[in-house]
Amino acid sequence: MTSAKPAYYTDLEQCVQALLDKVGNKVVIAGGFGRPVHIFNELYRRAAADPGIQLTIITGASFCRPRGSSDLEKRFLDPFVDRVFGDLPELEYVQPYLKGQLPKNIEIVEVFLQAGVYMGNHHAQQNYVYSNFTHWLRDMIEQGCNVFSQMIARQEIDGQPAYSMSGDAYALDILPRLKELREQGKQVAVIGQVNNELPFMYNDAIVPADTYDFILDDPKYNHTLLGPPSPPVDTMDYMIGLNASTLLPDGGTLQIGIGSLGDAITYGCILRQEHNDRYKAALAELGIVDKFGGMISEVGGTEPFEKGLYGSTEMFADGFRHLYNHGILKREVYGDAGLQRLVNAGRIGPAVTPRTLAVLVEEGLVSARLTPTDLEFLQKFGIFKDAVVLDGDLLRCADGTGIAADLGDAGALEQIGRHCLGTELKGGIVLHAGFFLGPQAMYQQLRNMPEAEAKKICMTDIAYVNQLYGCEEIARLQRQKARFINTTIMVSLLGAACSDGLDNGRKISGVGGQYNFVAMAHALEGARSILMCRSTRTKGDEVSSNIVWNYGHTTIPAHLRDMVITEYGIAMLRGQREKDVIARLLNIADSRFQEQLLAQAKAAGKIAADYEIPEQFRHNTPERLERIVGRLRPEGLFPKFPFGSDFTPEELVLADVLQNLKVKMGSRKALFKTLAGAVGAAGSMPAAAVPYLQRMGLDQPRDIKETAVQKLILAELKDCGRL
Repeated sequence: MTSAKPAYYTDLEQCVQALLDKVGNKVVIAGGFGRPVHIFNELYRRAAADPGIQLTIITGASFCRPRGSSDLEKRFLDPFVDRVFGDLPELEYVQPYLKGQLPKNIEIVEVFLQAGVYMGNHHAQQNYVYSNFTHWLRDMIEQGCNVFSQMIARQEIDGQPAYSMSGDAYALDILPRLKELREQGKQVAVIGQVNNELPFMYNDAIVPADTYDFILDDPKYNHTLLGPPSPPVDTMDYMIGLNASTLLPDGGTLQIGIGSLGDAITYGCILRQEHNDRYKAALAELGIVDKFGGMISEVGGTEPFEKGLYGSTEMFADGFRHLYNHGILKREVYGDAGLQRLVNAGRIGPAVTPRTLAVLVEEGLVSARLTPTDLEFLQKFGIFKDAVVLDGDLLRCADGTGIAADLGDAGALEQIGRHCLGTELKGGIVLHAGFFLGPQAMYQQLRNMPEAEAKKICMTDIAYVNQLYGCEEIARLQRQKARFINTTIMVSLLGAACSDGLDNGRKISGVGGQYNFVAMAHALEGARSILMCRSTRTKGDEVSSNIVWNYGHTTIPAHLRDMVITEYGIAMLRGQREKDVIARLLNIADSRFQEQLLAQAKAAGKIAADYEIPEQFRHNTPERLERIVGRLRPEGLFPKFPFGSDFTPEELVLADVLQNLKVKMGSRKALFKTLAGAVGAAGSMPAAAVPYLQRMGLDQPRDIKETAVQKLILAELKDCGRL
């Protein structure tokens, strides 16, 4: 991208000074989840000390380490956070940003806010750019971006240093945009910071060194990657994930996100794959097949995945790693439309045979008399061995055998089959993704993954995975039977979804790629958009429905409605009449709110005045689900952490203890009962309590306050059966 080789630095201050010398004192720096924290912090420090530097930081989800709001929370959180986040540096602008104390010459522009954190932050709300993530790189340029930055991975390949965008390959889309600015004579820069903790990803993620103007590379800048720990999965999320798992057809395409719902879907798929009898029994006991069996047969399935799934997703979340490890993420796609078409039709399989060559000739993918281009194609996809060379009209094999390069010659074809053919297709991809984010175990597996396996994952341009434009032919061929699964906050009875903001204009998080995947589901033959919505939300003692008559903010408009899932079931909305959309959403709403919602629909004249919700859908209560799941958990189903936890056994117990105490503190009656229990906990300390109290630093209280807190914890440990 640049005319000269990149300038390499081992010193942060020198590197940043060179950057300022190049672009000047007005710096508009952009970066995603893989932003180089050291470079951001050095620029922030310089701008904070020098009002002459105008610094704009364009990013998303400005992460800060979790912090407790009370002494008790800090005792629990601080050791856990230090252990999980290691030496991950803090973004130094975040605390002033949170407190509204940024210097006037520094501004933060975000496209995706850390969920719920910046609701009352005027700077964040006013400088937020409401943009599809697919267009975010374009919009960075609109915002005046003159520096793009990212962490990069370094590795030697064939004795030469190679650089990988790793988990930030989505940014490939910004490079041609910056090139255009250069050609217009504008001073722009691309800066990379090597972090050896980053997995080295292959395929599209590998870029030439001269992609970067500056590369900061020294071991002292290595650090732990941002890796949120895996969250617990509760009954509500498990039921949503179980419902979603029935909508995935074998041989299909999958997109899912991060968090407990993504883990729940993954768990449902693994249960379907490896414990199919128990999976079907759970579906039967929950009544899912009885109520929604027709939809499941039409859209998905409940049998194990024989062909497997292929992933095409904005975010490579940890769920995909587990799907790969359990043999579900295994359908390979290829970067050639003609070849992919033959694979889809079953005319070419993974095994390479002489018939493979015959089909390729029949379809015109290679000519009977092989050319250098034909040989390159055949070797790229493993149909010919790499050692074969074309010498005029002859194919030369590794053992020196010469064979006529003529697939129309029966004798030559027989010789080619014995000496030239590979064993199976290669170059197959099981997952295309724009960026990754997951727990430390995910990064560790990617770092340790053998090269051949790692090459099955293609981190690539966000424009490739999030839309069809510019790559429509190959995308349509690869994304067979696609299921794009996203999370929403609320769904109106007419099928509109609110996923990222409130009706007063405040943004909770961001649209990300949700709209693009919904739109793509409508554009792709055989694809479906699936929105997951928890049927209710709880604040204090108040429970509200997330299925609402209408709402003043919409992320996905009603005319793009397709499929909606709650913990109570599945609603197929695409192409349906208004009255049927309402009826189907009422069927999966919490029964405490069904009658009120039905009355609103009747008052608007959108459903028949005499319509009644069918009896089988009138028992949608959390108590019913908990009873059923409670019977299944002793069989080993639906564990709190399906894929392990970063918490120690003591911390898992303490997390429940502290949560219970927090709830009780909000209720006067419960508080008095808890205090009475704490007073009753006086006396010698039970031996079983020691590990918990030691973890909280309360095994030897130093004053009356610590003694009181210790007694509260002891009382709650006793109350939950731990003592």
